[in-house]
Parts: sequence; structure tokens; C-alpha cells
Amino acid sequence: MYKQIKLKNGLTLITSPVKGTKTMTVLVIVGTGSKYETRENNGISHFLEHMFFKGTVKRPTTLAISGELDSVGAEFNAFTSKEYTGYYVKADSNKAELALDVVSDILLNSKFDAAEIDREKGVITEEINMYHDNPMMYIEDLFEQVLYGDTPAGWDTAGTKENVASFERADFLDYFNSQYQPLNSIICLSGHIDAAMIKKIERYFSKFAAKHKQKDFQAKPAVKTAQGGPAIKVSYKDTDQAHLSLGVHAYPYAHKDELSAKLLGIILGGSMSSRLFTEVRERRGLAYYVRTHSEPYTDAGYVTTQAGVRVDKIEEAIKVILAEYARLTRELVPAEELRRVKDLIKGRVVIQLEASDDVAEWYGRQAVLKLTQQRERNNPPRPADAGHPSKGGEWDRIQTPEEFFKEVEKVKAEDIRKVAREIFVTSKLNLAVIGPFKDGRSFEKLLKF
Repeated sequence: MYKQIKLKNGLTLITSPVKGTKTMTVLVIVGTGSKYETRENNGISHFLEHMFFKGTVKRPTTLAISGELDSVGAEFNAFTSKEYTGYYVKADSNKAELALDVVSDILLNSKFDAAEIDREKGVITEEINMYHDNPMMYIEDLFEQVLYGDTPAGWDTAGTKENVASFERADFLDYFNSQYQPLNSIICLSGHIDAAMIKKIERYFSKFAAKHKQKDFQAKPAVKTAQGGPAIKVSYKDTDQAHLSLGVHAYPYAHKDELSAKLLGIILGGSMSSRLFTEVRERRGLAYYVRTHSEPYTDAGYVTTQAGVRVDKIEEAIKVILAEYARLTRELVPAEELRRVKDLIKGRVVIQLEASDDVAEWYGRQAVLKLTQQRERNNPPRPADAGHPSKGGEWDRIQTPEEFFKEVEKVKAEDIRKVAREIFVTSKLNLAVIGPFKDGRSFEKLLKF
């Protein structure tokens, strides 16, 4: 069972012991990401994440940080999303103090050396090139551009190469001081942990408030989701395979229908026995990969299907995907299929939560997203049309896996059909395509139910 503790400096600490493991994970997750950026500093959340591993006063170089962790076989990394950024170390629980020391050191004492910033510009530029050269990876970013347009929600998390080249040390300090504050930061300890670690957390992170609360927090703007008709975005690339993402606006995190949309996505393309995997790949041989997933942000969400198909078969693939979408609006999911999908999602969670780092992320991600939604209910961003309120009440609490399973069991076939009828309408369709196409005109006639 997890415990949630408010530390003296305003930080939230979540402890989640895992029986039978000898590892311990410390994860610090901060409620900021690329949605909180402006056009001028788009990409700085991600760039800043890199800079935390470039040297502190105590560990002055990248090698000093990585070498110390590597010497005990620890796993460590960081990640930046549109709404949160995380830093973690997973190690032998006997080395827990080292893990706490390193994570707190990089977050409190990083130097942000100008020479390191200039060097890292090349690294991040190549990371951007890597994503753009890999259509299977880039198609999701392109799809979000279709959904959200030229707004922070639609921009790439890595930013633009022009922005990356222009950033200076002062830009990082401004963003760091504004966005890394106790009230939007969570520390998670998971695995083989004991009560003594709480006191150690207090000690290692005691200066967090003093280091970070130096500027007003920059909130993210509200997301616009209103759509008058189908939208298409094509990225020309001379490829043998066309990559597509075809989906619709759906529900935000903790919305009353979010879980139904999640199950709907699994039914469509969440496994090798799913409807679209069977129809698109196994029966028709149109694609090697085809998958459907739901993405719930705190203020908006979507369901989409991605696939890589032969260029001359892309129209057929789009028709098949839309046919399966439409089928869910007409027919109830058979009881046997719904049972199988519920057991699938529960089984995946059980397997996932055998690892201390995944347990930390399970609780940390919930905590930071709910914290964001609570803050925005108290201080709403400027008006927009997202229009999907969260459940509130009991859904403001962090769910244990067992509580999540109970919610899964409550979803009925009628709930899934209701969601399908709400989201699978012509006016909400969005299509992103990467391939040898000059524009999207040839696809316009296909986007209808």
C-alpha cells in the first residue's frame, strides 16, 4: 500500500513498498513540459532535462555522474512529455543513499555550464533529426499537430532546431526557477524501502523550495479541440511505405468515459488478437505494424490508429480502419471479447508492476496529473473549448492497482458503444500521413462515416 506525505518544504512524497524485490527506485516527477512553453522557448523543457546530467558542483562532469551510478550497476534516465518531466535512479536497495544523493544533487546543484549547453545543442539537433527520419516514431507528433495546430499542445516536445541553437544559460535558469517548484513536484520511493529513507529524503531535498521558488509559475494555455470537419496533414517523404495515424478527439485524464475509451482502443488495436491487427495485417496483409491507443492529457485526449502500409494500399487501409470504427458505433462488443480485453489490461498491469521503477511511475504519474488538474480547477487557464470535465471527487485520489481493476470491471459494452458514437463522427476525424504524397486532397473523400 502506498503512503502520501507532505514534506516541510511543500514537496509531496509517495512511498510504495514492493515485496520480494531487492531494488529501490527514486523518481522525481515535475508537472511541467512542452505544453508550458512559448513559441520562443519551445523545446526548453526537454533541453533542460538533458542539462541536469551535465555536471554539478559535487560531480562536475557528465562522466562523474554516470560513472558513479554505473559503478553500482544502477539504471538511470529522464524523460520529458508535454505535461510532466521525470528523473529516476533504480539501484540495489543497499545503494539507496547514493541514488537519493545523485538525484537530489542534479536537481539542486546543476551548473548549467555554457560550454556544455553549446555541446548539447548538437546532441539534441541529432535527436530531432532521428525522430524526423523515422516515420514510425514521427507520425504521432505529426498527428498531434493535426489535432492541436500551431499551439503548445501541437508542438514537438523536442522543439525546433532553430530554438535549440538559440538557447543560452539565462533561458534555462528562467525556466528552471519558474517551473520546478515544490507545489508541482512529486518524489516517489518504490521497492525495498524503509522508514529511515523518509528522513533521508527530508535531508537531501531540504533546499528544494529555496532553490526553485524564485519566479511565478507559468501555467499552460487551455487546449482548443473544436473542429468543424475532418483535418489532414501530409508530410512528404520519398518512402516505400506510407505511415498513417487516423483518429479522433476523445477525453482527458480522469474523465468519466476515459477508461471506456482506453478499452475501446485495446479492442481495436491494442494486441495481436485485436480487431484491426487481425483485419489489417493477418487477413489483408496491408501492414507489418498496426496499433490503436488512447492518449489522455489533463485537458484533452484522443484515440488513434497508426499503421505502416504499402503506398498503393493506403486508401484501402484507411477504409478498413474507418469500417472498424463505425462497427463499434452499431454493435455491442460481445461479452467474451470484452472479458478478454479486461483480463488483458489487468494482466499487463500486474506484469508491469513487478518492477520498482514501474511502480514508482504508476503512482508518480497519477499524482502529478491529478495535481495539475486540481491546480487548474482552482486557477483555470484562459477560456477554451476542451469541455470535458474530470470526474473529481474520488478520482482526485491516487488509485491502487486493485482500485483500478474495480473500475475496469465496471465498464460495460453499452459504455463502449456510447463512447464510440460520441467520438467516431465525421467532423472529429483527423489524419496524418508520411509518405510520397504532395498533399492530402486524395484522402479527403475517404474521411467520412
